[in-house]
Amino acid sequence: MTGRYIDDFTVGERFTTRSAALDEATVIAFARDYDPQPIHIDPAFAATHGPFGRVIASGFQTVAFSFKLYLEFGHFEGTGLAGPGMDEIRWLKPVFPDDPLTSQVEVLEARPSKSKPDRGLLRLGFTVVNGAGETVLTYSSMTMLKRRPGAA
Repeated sequence: MTGRYIDDFTVGERFTTRSAALDEATVIAFARDYDPQPIHIDPAFAATHGPFGRVIASGFQTVAFSFKLYLEFGHFEGTGLAGPGMDEIRWLKPVFPDDPLTSQVEVLEARPSKSKPDRGLLRLGFTVVNGAGETVLTYSSMTMLKRRPGAA
């Protein structure tokens, strides 16, 4: 197991992921399945009628991709139990294909459960920036994690 227990996180702790981009084919394929709006799936429409002049990634894909970048740290491997929710999702700027994204993640809360002593709740704040350093997305996520054996 390479994961971290809830007891291993400290409020204020920060992580910065690697930068990575979604290519246009990936953006269009995701949107065809989950968010089939012309600005996400039709380059000709997006160029002539879309507000951004070209295809943009679905906000839902951007959230999932930014969370995946954080998951690459392996913090939840063997310790993650469930994700009860996300809050305050804000799409602030469009994400274009091939634009590198980086997730800046801060521990907002890390507390043991009052009713289940074998676990706790981790709340993370995400700020996602593009290659120009502009914030494109913000949100917070909650994850239930195991407690370190013997910590309860």
